Formats: sequence, structure tokens, C-alpha cells
Amino acid sequence: MAQSASSSQNKSPRDNMNNMYKLTRHVYDASRKFYLFGRDYLIENLNPHDGDHIIEIGCGTARNLIKMAYKYPQAHFYGLDASDEMLKTARQSLLRLQLADRVPLMQGLAQEFDPLTLMESNQPPDKIVFSYVLSMIPDAEGAIDHALDILPSGGEIHIVDFCHLKRQPAAVRMALQKWLALFHVHYNPKLLAHIKDIGAKGNAEVQLQSLYKDYAYYARIKKN
Repeated sequence: MAQSASSSQNKSPRDNMNNMYKLTRHVYDASRKFYLFGRDYLIENLNPHDGDHIIEIGCGTARNLIKMAYKYPQAHFYGLDASDEMLKTARQSLLRLQLADRVPLMQGLAQEFDPLTLMESNQPPDKIVFSYVLSMIPDAEGAIDHALDILPSGGEIHIVDFCHLKRQPAAVRMALQKWLALFHVHYNPKLLAHIKDIGAKGNAEVQLQSLYKDYAYYARIKKN
């Protein structure tokens, strides 16, 4: 068992994500709709301008990208994911809905991807979306910092993710934390502190909102 655990730790994030989602990608959307609350709230509050370029980091099955592409046909959308397996499902969904040409996808990591390669353009993105992905990234602070570096002045980061659950019943809190741990998902209190610090330093305007009695939080970070 120790050798197996060590082998897993030595694998790249790409390999780990592929192993995790090789089978579960087929039932991901059907199962996650029961507890990934707030994704549609983020989409409603995205409010892109005509011609905006928007990247979703950790796009998974393209569930959000499809909803955004339909809701905001005047904007351009792109998806990035660490898992090749998830991108297989995303491409199949986009092809089925005849959106593949409109929504380019690329494999990459949130902390280091090149947006110009993904977008095939010299224009930086206008908005970057993180939907229930930062709680899976060990260096979530680095992912946000990289997104801020990429964005131009006035560009926005939109985030929805698990919150600290303090106003949830203890039984719900414990059960959810155990379930999420199976998928290497963990609430990171340092991340919210990091987001607040970005605003305190004057690097961006930060709006934070608790959703569903601290089940999730929504953040909007507008770069100065």
C-alpha cells in the first residue's frame, strides 16, 4: 500500500486527474448537480460585454461553457482542464450541440497555462471563471495570481466554490467534508484570506458573497 501511495504522489497532476475522471466523467454531470450549487448564479452574474473573451479554468465536461455560450452568444468562450479524460467528454458534448468550433478547449494547469495559445490571439481574456475547481488545486493562490497577471486592467475573475459550512448543520458539514475528501476536494481558508488581501492591497476590487448559509461563496475580482 505504501508503494502504491508513493506511486500516486509521484504522478503528475495531469495523470492524477486522468485517473480520477477516467470513469467518473461519464456520470459527472448527473451526480454533481446535487451538490455543486451556485454555478448558475455565477453564470447569471457574469454579464459579459459584446465580444468579450472568457476562459473557464477547470471546465470539466463543458457544462458551464455550454450554458454560458447559449446565454451570451455575443461573447467568446474557451475551456482549460488538467484532465484529458474530462476534455474527451467536453468535446463530445460540444460536438453534439454544434458548439465545438465556437468553444476551443485545451489541456493545461491553472497556474501556468498560456492564454494566447488557448485563444490563438494576442488579445488577453476579459474574464476568467473558476467554478468548483480551486478547492481541488493545491496551489489555488497561485492559480488566482496567474489569472490576475493574465487579465488586463478592468478584467474580472469570477469564482464559485465550497465555503466553510459554518451555518450548516454539523451532520451535513461532516458528511459533505468526508464525501468531498474522496475526490481530493478541501475547503482552503487561506484562499479566502488571499482573495481579501488582493483587495486590501489595492490590486483589485473584490466582492465576496456567502451563498446558501455558507455552503458556497461567490467572488468577483476586478483588476485595477
